[in-house]
Amino acid sequence: MLQSYVNLKSNTILVIGGSSGIGRGIADALAKAHARVVVLSRTPPAEESTFLEWRFLDLSQPNESRIQLTAVLKELGSQLDVVFYSAVYYGAKRTLFLKVAEEEWRQQLNVNLHGLWLSLSLTLPWLQRRAPALFVHLSSEVVYNAGPERSGYAATKAAASNLIRSLAQEDPSGKVRLIQLLPEKMVNTSGIRRRRPANFDYHNYMTPQHFSQVALQLVQTRGEGMHGESWVVSDQRQMQRVEEAVPISQSYRGEQCQIV
Repeated sequence: MLQSYVNLKSNTILVIGGSSGIGRGIADALAKAHARVVVLSRTPPAEESTFLEWRFLDLSQPNESRIQLTAVLKELGSQLDVVFYSAVYYGAKRTLFLKVAEEEWRQQLNVNLHGLWLSLSLTLPWLQRRAPALFVHLSSEVVYNAGPERSGYAATKAAASNLIRSLAQEDPSGKVRLIQLLPEKMVNTSGIRRRRPANFDYHNYMTPQHFSQVALQLVQTRGEGMHGESWVVSDQRQMQRVEEAVPISQSYRGEQCQIV
C-alpha cells in the first residue's frame, strides 16, 4: 500500500460528493498529496480546507446539474485525470416501501443513478483524452444485500453498480479504467450520525479516512489491472475483490444475495 507522502502534483481530480463523508476523506488525502482536487457538491466542504477547491453542483436538480457540471468541465476538462463519484442520497431514515414518498424515490434516482449517469456521460469524453484515466464509483453492500426498509437506496445503488459494470465491458481495453469501491463495515459519516441517537457508540465503525491510502494507490497506478472490478475496503485499509470478500449485510441478517 502506498504511503501518504506520494506526490500527485500533476493530477487534476474531481470528487463529486466530496463535501463530507467518504468523499471528503478521499479529497483530503489526494489534496495533501499535492493533487489539484476540486470538490463538487451542493454545500461547501465541512470544516473548510485550504487544500481543496469547491464548485457548486446540485444533483437533485437534473437540468441545473447538467449546466453546472458542463461549466466545471469547460474550465477543467482538458486537465482531468481522475473522477471519484461519492454523491449519495439515502433519505431521512429507513422506511417501509409503501410509506416512502414519491419525492424521496425521485431524489434517490436523481443522485444515486441519474447523477452517476450524467457524470459519466460528461466526463468520459474528457478522461479518454488523458488515457489511461480513472473513474471510481463508491458503491455499497446493498448491491449484494438488499434488506428491508431501504428499497429505493438498494435499487438505485444496484442499478448504478451495473451501469459501471456494463460500461467497463464496452471498453475492455480500459482507456478509462472504471472501478467500484465499497466499505466492509458501516462508516461514521454525517449522514449516518443524523440517523443515530446522540449517545450511539461508533467504535466499531470505519471512518472516511479508511479510504485515504486506497485513493492514493488508485490515483498513482490509475487502477492498473482493476478495470471493471469491485473492491471491498476493509477495516485494515486493504482492498479485496468483492468475489473474495462477499460483503455481509450491515443492517439485515437474513439470507444474503449471491454474486453471479
